[in-house]
Amino acid sequence: MPVWMNWIHSQSPVAVTIISIALMLAIGFLMTRITKLLKLPNVTAYIIGGILAGPFCLNLFPESIIASTSFLPDIALAFIAFSTGEFFRISSLKKNGGKVFVITVLESCCAAVLVFLFCWLVLGLNLAFSIVLGALATATAPASTIMTIRQTGAKGDFVDTLLQVVALDDVVGLALYSIAVSLATAIFSSSGFEVRNVLIPLGKTILMMLLGGGFGLILKWLTGTRRSTDNRLIIAIAVLFTFCGICVVVDISPLLGCMAMGMVYINTTGDERMFRQLNYFSPPILLLFFFRSGLSFDLGSLFGNTGALGAVPLLIIGISYFLVRIIGKYIGAWTGCHLAKKDPKVRNYLGLALIPQAGVAIGLAALGARELGGEMGHALETIILSSSVLYELIGPASAKLSLYLSGSYSNELETAAPVPTVDEEGKQKSEVELLIDRIQKIQSELPAHTENENERAFTEAAEEYYREQNMTQQRRNNRRRIF
Repeated sequence: MPVWMNWIHSQSPVAVTIISIALMLAIGFLMTRITKLLKLPNVTAYIIGGILAGPFCLNLFPESIIASTSFLPDIALAFIAFSTGEFFRISSLKKNGGKVFVITVLESCCAAVLVFLFCWLVLGLNLAFSIVLGALATATAPASTIMTIRQTGAKGDFVDTLLQVVALDDVVGLALYSIAVSLATAIFSSSGFEVRNVLIPLGKTILMMLLGGGFGLILKWLTGTRRSTDNRLIIAIAVLFTFCGICVVVDISPLLGCMAMGMVYINTTGDERMFRQLNYFSPPILLLFFFRSGLSFDLGSLFGNTGALGAVPLLIIGISYFLVRIIGKYIGAWTGCHLAKKDPKVRNYLGLALIPQAGVAIGLAALGARELGGEMGHALETIILSSSVLYELIGPASAKLSLYLSGSYSNELETAAPVPTVDEEGKQKSEVELLIDRIQKIQSELPAHTENENERAFTEAAEEYYREQNMTQQRRNNRRRIF
């Protein structure tokens, strides 16, 4: 810890916490200015910023900051899981049929099984560790892919399938993770492996899902009356935090419960605005969470081995996880598309767009590290964090390659905007006429400009607050006139 931070700590420990949070936010923001030039997602900036500011580089923060912010993984994942529930609409599932579900389950499970078998049988790692690491292989970070789709203007069956798969991917990942942690906990039990050691945690998880659905109904009831935008946000955060606290008390992950809460809320209300408001509120919390993950990253342990895992260095485990997961995602996506009878272009290239991994996986790794504990938990978090940085570095390139190879977009104007080459009289159009027709066709296909949904939610909140302030001032002025 720097000398100036020691001096501040001697004056006031509270000041150290406040200044540390401010520094984390500032450094995270400044790092996004660099990653934006490289067209990398913000998550990469936050993680790298945390690593650079951590104990193995600049050492800007005291160790107490990491310990005192141990609640951040639960809070951050509560927001992520609740937002995931928005995509679990019954109407959408009926509309898309079972094809997307088949593809998602196969690409997730194939990655999980391959990583588990490779770690357990080839590398000879601990069974519980291999199970949890395999479950973490299911999660996908869609941010890089969605960003690339927007940049290229890609469209078609490949893009539609991709967006539907990534929407359900984390749902499957959260469910598999909950099962994997229950198994790992049972294996670590002092009484040895017993069926009840698996069934009890699973039973608790199912009960918490039901309770999460009940909290979704409570959220609907509390926000269903005429509430101001500010109060709706306050109520939603209070409900989320309360549910998280209950999960921590009974030692159960809040992931599936929060997802169930979001699923029940969206299906009973259809209120997308609530999710937009929470998404506008959550970036600082997510920044702090990912930055803290970077602070926890142990660079030195990558080049050594962990006694709890055997003689295999973490660097070898991390590289193996990185490569085997890519293979599993591709094979699973190819097989799922084949069974769903998708077009060969969708089948052959969908797996390339599912490579990125960051947000949910890092959050799950933080919870898994707490469940496993000790060197094994530390190793799990280190492997996921280091591989996530690599995934985010190659993610945009692989996504763009898949979109190009699938024919979802083209850099050639003739392909992007095909128009008739002859006029109504059958005469060949000149190059200038063809160019004008293509420009007009592109303009006609562009979507109407709309305000960003998050910005709209914020603007509505500000306008409502301004109206309330004016009404309050008018009432005060009227009282003054009366008296």
